[in-house]
Amino acid sequence: MPELPEVEAARRALEAHCVGRRITRCAVADDSKVVVAAAGRVAFERAMVGRTIVAARRRGKNLWLRLDAPPFPSFQFGMAGAIYIKGVAVTKYKRSAVNSEDEWPSKYSKFFVELDDGLEFSFTDKRRFARVRLFDDPETVPPISELGPDALFEPMSVDNFVDSLSRKKIGIKALLLDQSFISGIGNWIADEVLYQIASSLTRESCEALHQSIQEVVKYAVDVDADCDRFPVEWLFHHRWGKKPGKVDVSGYCRKEN
Repeated sequence: MPELPEVEAARRALEAHCVGRRITRCAVADDSKVVVAAAGRVAFERAMVGRTIVAARRRGKNLWLRLDAPPFPSFQFGMAGAIYIKGVAVTKYKRSAVNSEDEWPSKYSKFFVELDDGLEFSFTDKRRFARVRLFDDPETVPPISELGPDALFEPMSVDNFVDSLSRKKIGIKALLLDQSFISGIGNWIADEVLYQIASSLTRESCEALHQSIQEVVKYAVDVDADCDRFPVEWLFHHRWGKKPGKVDVSGYCRKEN
């Protein structure tokens, strides 16, 4: 499922190719489970047309487009949400489940936009756990307002991180998955950072965990969340890519940046 690196890759692609462009056409899916539109689908589409995209923003696993006037579309990626830009390679990850080359826009498109330069992009979701919403100020309302510091943009200090771990009476993986604690970490990142320290959480282990979060998140973002470019020794390939063979914990060696 998409986690911080995959959503950040989508944000960067939108920022690089769509910011400064005006929306000339918008099509929102007739799917009330995914598209949350209190005023209706047609009103949602009308609110988009004629607006200029001025920024692409992200917090945790949530992305939103800031336009030249509110409201702003917000995307919660769920299990299989993905951004596709026609003719542009964004990223690929396990279970995105849509081949954008088969048809355009995909039948799983929930939010489709054409820009004034002819570029088109779409937010798709085959499994229907994603959410597409309109907000006047996405950062001030749930789910974004309830998120903890972003694992990439707002990393905790080591002291705050260690103090938080010592006060929380909860399993370490469950804590890492708590989006109100740190936002953006999901199953594969939590598995990866815990695999990489593989030891009891002494003070030194807490510091190692803190460092590993930064390293895994930054590396995955730097390769645009392309799982084929993740280091071959990462647990990801066995845990999520179903690569055969055993994981050699004793042979793991941290890469230096």
